[in-house]
Amino acid sequence: MTKRKPPVLFEDTLAELEQLVVRLEQGDLSLEESLAAFERGVALARTCQQALQHAEQKVQILLEKNGTQTLESFTDE
Repeated sequence: MTKRKPPVLFEDTLAELEQLVVRLEQGDLSLEESLAAFERGVALARTCQQALQHAEQKVQILLEKNGTQTLESFTDE
């Protein structure tokens, strides 16, 4: 039986991406380290984008009623 990895949270992925950006902006990395960090950053950015697209699709499905999309106001009344 194979063990499943726990799902990676969007927030964790975004935090790692932000840390990479800070490291790259500092300019203290070698060329090889910079390229590796950039490559990892691209992968993280794609993961975040996919998660956001998936969430948007879920929201669209949840808002759809009787085959048509309806917008409902958001108020705390």
